[in-house]
Amino acid sequence: MLLQDRTAVVYGGGGAIGGAVARAFAREGARVCLAGRTAESLERVAADVRSAGGVAETAVVDALDPAAVERHADAVGRIDISFNVTSMNDVQGTPMAEMDVEDYLRPVETTVRTHFITTKAAARIMKRQGSGVLLFFGGSGEPMRDYSLGGLQTAFEALESMRRQLGSELGPYGVRTVTLRTGGVVDSIPVGFEGRDAIVDGIVATTMLGRAATLEDVGNVAAFVASDRARTMTAATVNVSAGALID
Repeated sequence: MLLQDRTAVVYGGGGAIGGAVARAFAREGARVCLAGRTAESLERVAADVRSAGGVAETAVVDALDPAAVERHADAVGRIDISFNVTSMNDVQGTPMAEMDVEDYLRPVETTVRTHFITTKAAARIMKRQGSGVLLFFGGSGEPMRDYSLGGLQTAFEALESMRRQLGSELGPYGVRTVTLRTGGVVDSIPVGFEGRDAIVDGIVATTMLGRAATLEDVGNVAAFVASDRARTMTAATVNVSAGALID
C-alpha cells in the first residue's frame, strides 16, 4: 500500500472531493482524520472508509479558527499529509463586473485564511518530524468563457502563491507542497445546482480526452502524490484535467 502507516488530515472531509480523497488515502493504508463543520457528512465518509476496512476518525473543526485547528492537530499527533478542500462560500453565475465586492472577495478571504491556518498547524508538526506533504486543490487555469466564476479562480491563484512559498521555506525540513489541478470535476457538482449543465458541458468540451476527471481520478492521483513514490515532487502542480489544462 502506498500510504501504509501514514496519517492524513482532510479538512472538508465530508464533501465530495474531500471524501473521495479520504477514501483513496484509506484504501492505500492511511489513517484518515476527517475534519469539518458538519458531523453528519463526516460520519458518512468515515462509515464508507470503515466498511472498506480502513481507519477513519472524525472531528468537528472550524478551519477558520486557529485555536481549534491547532488543538485538533495536537490531538491527531503525527501528520504525514494535510489536504484542505473546505467550502469557499463562493458566488458563481454572476458576471464579475456586476458582482458586489463582498461576494467577489469572500472566497478569496476565506480560502487564504483557512489554508494559512491549516498549513501552519500541519507544518509545525511536519517540521518536527522531518517529513510531510501539504496538498492543495485548484491551481491556475484558463478562464471559463461560458460561465462566470466570480472570485473562485482568484482564490485558487492565491493558493498557488502560498504553495510555492511554503515549498521553498519547508523544503529543507523534508516537507513537500503540491497542487492538484483538475479543470473541473463534473461528478462533484450537485444535481440541481444552478447552471450545472452549462458548467459540465464547458468542462468536458475543453478536454482532449472527451471526458473530465472523476472524483475517483482525483483521489487516486492524490494518494500517489502523497506517497514516497512522488518524493521528488514539491512546489509543483499535478495536472489531472484530461487535457483541459495545458502545461
